[in-house]
Amino acid sequence: MIRVYGSERSYYTGKLEAYLRYKEIPYTRVAMTSRLFERTVPERTGVAQMPAIALDDGRWLTDSTPIIAWFEARHPTPAVIPTDPVQAYVSRLLEDYADEWLWRPAMHYRWSYAMDARLASHGLAVELLSDRTGPLWLKREVMRRRQVGRFVRGDGVTAQTRSHVEGIYLRTLDALDAITRGRPFLLGDVPTLVDFGFFASMFRHFALDPTPGAIMRLRAPNVFAWVARVWSARASRSVGALHPAIPDDWAPLLDDVGAAYLPYLCANAEAWKARRRRFDVAVQGAPYRNLPTSHYRVWCLEELRRHHDVLPEPARVTVRAILERHGIWEPLWRVPVPGSGHDPDGRAPFGPLS
Repeated sequence: MIRVYGSERSYYTGKLEAYLRYKEIPYTRVAMTSRLFERTVPERTGVAQMPAIALDDGRWLTDSTPIIAWFEARHPTPAVIPTDPVQAYVSRLLEDYADEWLWRPAMHYRWSYAMDARLASHGLAVELLSDRTGPLWLKREVMRRRQVGRFVRGDGVTAQTRSHVEGIYLRTLDALDAITRGRPFLLGDVPTLVDFGFFASMFRHFALDPTPGAIMRLRAPNVFAWVARVWSARASRSVGALHPAIPDDWAPLLDDVGAAYLPYLCANAEAWKARRRRFDVAVQGAPYRNLPTSHYRVWCLEELRRHHDVLPEPARVTVRAILERHGIWEPLWRVPVPGSGHDPDGRAPFGPLS
């Protein structure tokens, strides 16, 4: 039995829980409190983030993507990372896009709309601040102001970018609705890595928060049904095949990777190399100003390159053709040697004391 430290309202905790549930790996979720988040988790993993996993041998893990890769190596059947190297690479690409690019609209919808902010601030105050003294109304206000400051105003959501931020969600809904209209999961009859990547935002944020949830039910009911399928899926009762290649209906998602996400990653990496804490970038005509430079997302760019470099030669040719078709190839290699320095010893997902 492993312990998953996280929140019922957490983007990445929901993703990891769905994976563990599907693989039928026993776990107990432990509600994250402020002291756990600010002290215990950083001491054991090196970073204050959720979810974090404590194994029964005393080791701790963090970061959902390498956590899934680690569990896949120990529980390989059924594999959620496709065995076909082309499908595996493109799935990793879309998982990274879903993890990192949908974060901004997920936080915007939660904290920019009054009803959503009231609901989220109450739940997070009761859960995360349960170990703090003070009246509930004050805890709620502290939580709301922190989240708005860091993840809305502090992450480039302005009057000039708001429609683009919401458009990311709406376009993703339309693409996923078309996919899930034709098959139960994104790559076929059973869940794979790309399902869990998109599930992160689509479950605990977009499906469950009032404003984006109402949009999903009306605009993309197939996505709403898919969210429930992923959460209830179990490997022992899942049968079927995967699509024989990269599905044509993934094209809108891949187009957005090339037109929006990779240019953002490049601008972020350039800022990191120049040691700038903030940077500006125009994405699809939207003028994002004063975005925080993310060390972690420099590593995300490096990981996309690393996974490409270990592909067998025939798969490299196919992958390059796909990436060129969707405008991804050039920005993938645009920044020479991003140099994140993140995880230099290849220890992820383990923390410093593991």
